[in-house]
Amino acid sequence: MKTAIVTGASGNLGQAVIKKLLAADYYVTGTIIPNDSVAIDIRGRNFETAIVDLMQEELAQQFVNLMVAKHTTIDVTILTVGGFAMGNIISTSTADITKQYKLNFETAYNVARPVFTQMMKQGNGRIFLIGSRPGSDMKNSKGMVAYGLGKSLIFRLAELMNEEAKGTNVVTSVVVPSTIDTPQNRKSMPTADFSKWVTPEAIADVIYFYCSNEGAVLREPVIKVYGGS
Repeated sequence: MKTAIVTGASGNLGQAVIKKLLAADYYVTGTIIPNDSVAIDIRGRNFETAIVDLMQEELAQQFVNLMVAKHTTIDVTILTVGGFAMGNIISTSTADITKQYKLNFETAYNVARPVFTQMMKQGNGRIFLIGSRPGSDMKNSKGMVAYGLGKSLIFRLAELMNEEAKGTNVVTSVVVPSTIDTPQNRKSMPTADFSKWVTPEAIADVIYFYCSNEGAVLREPVIKVYGGS
């Protein structure tokens, strides 16, 4: 049985990915933050949650070590944890940038690094980082400076990891969704055309395809999931 780690298990995307992997007979461990108030509507003997503060490098390392000790290998890791903030350059302080850096980059790096180390030992594995349009091009970051800068490092990290993993079957991809169709986004943008948004389930389907035997030959560093927008 293949094993997977999904960070941000209580989020809309995290839950969709977990359900997809469980349906494909993966054993999935999903991380949640301490005192998470969001309920996870997932049951199954092949699913467990782990409470981890991913901003703490040592705790993230300990979590990955436990996963390796329990399962021996880690086949797939999807890092969905992140945050968002509006703000132009005039209104954005270094403290704002630091907060977005920690939410969007450190939480990913603190898990990706030990997972990548393990996958290099195995000689195979798939890591999926969640990027964004603002992070992919600073022209799209106008009005969301701290968020765009924090997310931009996700793309650079994937490039570095793929460079170090050349010649192996360890692949890191950045999934770049357009606006995700979630209850929270619908509430914040009630006049938008929801039909052009991409669902968490559609993103989960794409991620699973890249994990499958059919998608194993693909080495796409950036996977754009834009729906109709």
